[in-house]
Amino acid sequence: MSGGNERAKKNCLLAFRNKKINVFDGVNCLTEQFASGGYYFDKVSFVAFDSSREIVTAMNDGLENYENLIIFCPKAMENTLKKFVCEKAGGEFDGLNTLKSEKISVFLFFSDYANRLLVDDVTLYFDARYGINHGKTYLKTVGAPVNNVIEAIERAKGICSGLEFNISENYGDCTLEIVYGKDISKTDYDKAIRETLLKLNDFVYALENISLAERLVQLLKLRRMKICVAESFTGGGVCKRLVEVSGVSEVFYEGLNTYSNQSKAERLGVDEMTLKRFGAVSKQTAAEMAEGLIKSGNCDIAVSTTGIAGPKSDNTNKPVGLLYIAVALAEGTSVYEFHLKGSRKQITETAINQALFLAYKAIK
Repeated sequence: MSGGNERAKKNCLLAFRNKKINVFDGVNCLTEQFASGGYYFDKVSFVAFDSSREIVTAMNDGLENYENLIIFCPKAMENTLKKFVCEKAGGEFDGLNTLKSEKISVFLFFSDYANRLLVDDVTLYFDARYGINHGKTYLKTVGAPVNNVIEAIERAKGICSGLEFNISENYGDCTLEIVYGKDISKTDYDKAIRETLLKLNDFVYALENISLAERLVQLLKLRRMKICVAESFTGGGVCKRLVEVSGVSEVFYEGLNTYSNQSKAERLGVDEMTLKRFGAVSKQTAAEMAEGLIKSGNCDIAVSTTGIAGPKSDNTNKPVGLLYIAVALAEGTSVYEFHLKGSRKQITETAINQALFLAYKAIK
């Protein structure tokens, strides 16, 4: 058995899985939740639940070399694993599936069954045990280059070493969760956050844990503005995000899915000569799509999307991933060109995030 100092505050996660199924969503969710509470795993082991030798080896390692062991397993393994732990570590599991002995604390989560034990229960126990008081803040960005994010984090940590950054990204929509001990210098913390904002300012839409669509709807309400959307290759995705927000009816007038050229001409007033000369996927068409909505007089801001999502290009030989987003206000129209990479879903979802973000920036 390793000495107490070597084990102190060391955390191990053992995840039992079917080795023929490479799905890790549950483990990723678990590690993200622990990181959100300011706790990280020194080791994460994936163990095939049909290999007795691997199970025994992994369990012995977790029990002997770590102070805290989190087990993530199918419920069918519950009794076997509990018996093993109790014999090795001593003590008994309580009703929440936790065992706390002098040697180790063990927490059991099921991968296929509802858990009474919550990650928050465990992190609160850790906080009390180690005398730690965590705080957290959020930084939400869209389209921030990876190098900018890395440099911003390095600058912040150089100013305030007590910060931990948890990063999650969803089609260009990036969440920086900043976890910190409450005993850090407020002056250093404030300076570190200012430096982070300075580096990422052009890409930031929120300083709280809020979705992009929610932030846009908030701002539309604050500005007392209504929005209309005309979509082509995003197929109604922008509108779907908006209508998922409670109270959006106050600011959302209509959304049109004008997929064909005829629809663009008849419903939005796009000039047929524009379509013939430049094509449906062009900055000119994107602009006229948004302007058609503004001219209706029913909205204060209009957003349009047109592009090629793939997997193949159209007959114009324009590249897959080419995207135009137009944002129109009464005072003028701006058109943005993107060249996105990835699958059809990746390209489409990224485009939806960019459209919402550009609308937010236009009225910020």
